Amino acid sequence: MILFLAILFSLPGQALCVPPPAQAIVVLGDSISAGYGMQREQGWVNLLSETLIAREEPWKAINASISGETTGGGRARLPGLLEEHSPKIVIIELGGNDGLRGYPISKIRSNLAAMVDATQQAGAIPLIVSMRIPPNYGPRYTDAFDAVFAEVAQETGAAIVPFLLSDVAFTEGFMQDDGIHPTAAAQPLLLDAIWTYLDPLL
Repeated sequence: MILFLAILFSLPGQALCVPPPAQAIVVLGDSISAGYGMQREQGWVNLLSETLIAREEPWKAINASISGETTGGGRARLPGLLEEHSPKIVIIELGGNDGLRGYPISKIRSNLAAMVDATQQAGAIPLIVSMRIPPNYGPRYTDAFDAVFAEVAQETGAAIVPFLLSDVAFTEGFMQDDGIHPTAAAQPLLLDAIWTYLDPLL
């Protein structure tokens, strides 16, 4: 046994090469990323994990999404997630529930900016995912909500994904009966939309 170990540790360095540990991508989202109405493994975040494995990327996706989550809830949970996972990228997919509940735009902006700042202070890259709400909230509120994501991205220098559901929201079979949540069939398209902006950050 001693002779075997002596031979093993005398081999060239490449024979003992160990791949570096995967770096973490934390997805901090709501029901859109939590896979509401389907098996969690069908959701786009799990598809992201599978894509990273298939491409042999030194990254792993951690889904910290909770159905019903708001920007306030995400802001409160983020410090713990940063400490626990030490991510290099944080995808912030929040705000939809704030808008549907008519929360003040100023509060949404403040929470998004705080999450971006906390992410950057932790040495990670933030990626904001834009959302929209139905027009029945009135044009003034709806327009302000639609704009807040890009405004925060511009002010903070964060990367941003345009409206995530743009390719599925009005396509038959891609939205659940509630008209808010995408179906399992739509999840690859959500991943495609995210991947376009995530890939350059990897």
